[in-house]
Amino acid sequence: MPRPALLIFTDLDGTLLDHDTYSYAAAEPALDQLRRTGVPVILASSKTAAEIAPLRAELGFAAHPAIVENGAGILEPGAEAPESGGRYDELRATLDRVPPDLRARYQGFGDWDVAEIARRTGLPPVQAALAARRHHSEPGIWSGDADGQAAFVAALREHGVTARAGGRFLTLSFGGTKAGRMADIAARHRTPFVVALGDAPNDAEMLEQADLGFVIANPAHPPLPPLSGEAQGHIQRIDAPGPKGWNAAVERVITEYGF
Repeated sequence: MPRPALLIFTDLDGTLLDHDTYSYAAAEPALDQLRRTGVPVILASSKTAAEIAPLRAELGFAAHPAIVENGAGILEPGAEAPESGGRYDELRATLDRVPPDLRARYQGFGDWDVAEIARRTGLPPVQAALAARRHHSEPGIWSGDADGQAAFVAALREHGVTARAGGRFLTLSFGGTKAGRMADIAARHRTPFVVALGDAPNDAEMLEQADLGFVIANPAHPPLPPLSGEAQGHIQRIDAPGPKGWNAAVERVITEYGF
């Protein structure tokens, strides 16, 4: 039987990118091998198209699509970030329709200026300005207790808005997931072997849906609970954090599966 094509879907912050420095330097050995062998690497992140387009080009994977804003959109191969479009303004208006006591406990990017986004994310101001160019989703921070957050999420759900927890933020959107977009992109290829890497709750479905998933350690937040298929080896955990762990996982795939 012919060997299936390998597709790699990867989260960014805390996975391919270091949680604190946003560097991918420790993953360069595996990245270089993937570039040389032509293996598609599909970035899948809560980051905006404005953030992902230059990073995708810098990494050498501009010929492949990317999943943006936590699965709420796709940046097609070779495309630049759009200047307009999406439902962000509608999302912000919907956020203001939840009960005021709940709304007061949530602050998102639309509530902050670029300096505050930079402070909250650790991004340089130029990168923070790109993070503010949103089209589909609103990352933010819930400052209340767990019961209040559950009530907030339920109130948003009544208006068609979903909330997903990532490594840093609680992100709101009108739908779309990394797993759903991964399935759409994988369907463009013939019988691919799909590998997914991530570190946060918003990566769990993507990891479970892939042929092989890797949970990359991120000491900045509690580890993911056991995932479906993990006991059978369908999902594996890497002890090294961020890009160092990413590099170890991808090198394991290349060695063990012969890609």
